[in-house]
Amino acid sequence: MIALFRVPALFIAFLLINIALYVVCLLRPFHRDNVHIAGQMYSLMAKVVGLKIVIRKDPAVKDNEPYVFIANHQNSFDVITICKAALPGVVTIGKKSLIWIPIFGQIYWLSGNILIDRKNSGKARNTLDIAANKIAKKKTSVWLFPEGTRSYGRGILPFKQGAFRLAKTTNEPIVMVTASNLHKKVKWNRWNNGTLLIDISAPVPLNDGRDVKEWMAHFNEQMKQKFDELNAQVDELEKSR
Repeated sequence: MIALFRVPALFIAFLLINIALYVVCLLRPFHRDNVHIAGQMYSLMAKVVGLKIVIRKDPAVKDNEPYVFIANHQNSFDVITICKAALPGVVTIGKKSLIWIPIFGQIYWLSGNILIDRKNSGKARNTLDIAANKIAKKKTSVWLFPEGTRSYGRGILPFKQGAFRLAKTTNEPIVMVTASNLHKKVKWNRWNNGTLLIDISAPVPLNDGRDVKEWMAHFNEQMKQKFDELNAQVDELEKSR
């Protein structure tokens, strides 16, 4: 019964938020804080689906400082959950095909995000060069999903090298953003769908002690451990309700 009200409410909220964001992006296209504002506004829909989002940010992470953010990518709800953790001055790297999604795609582009053509490896490498230039010239941060695809309940998948090559090229630290398990978390007919924990870890510079592949494996293991920790904490919260 709840779903009969929740689904239309979510659709209306999504429509209104997109209209508001479209106006914002038209008034100030490619502004450095458009992605941050979009993340905050889209996350309002988490209340509609019965999720409480709790973000824990390490105090060493500063707003408007350039970082390379890496985050776990779980499912389509990410746009209203983990994207709330996008700080001011951050842009994301996403699939070029996103631009063809009506309204949302245009907002994604006007927000200053970087579009990547995954089918063309040459263009994909050029996209990382564009990201590096943004970090160097505009002091923006770049957010990537290093798994390259949604995990759909498979935990933390193996990483791709792009984020770590970018961090090495720009000499900017990696900041790991990890969300607790979201797979099958949302039940449309359940009023309270619990808490989602998001951890923003302290920045880690990539020194010469490891090469790109070793750093990639290191952070993959670190995110797996953090993911397990957050899931255990959510379980404790659920038991104490």
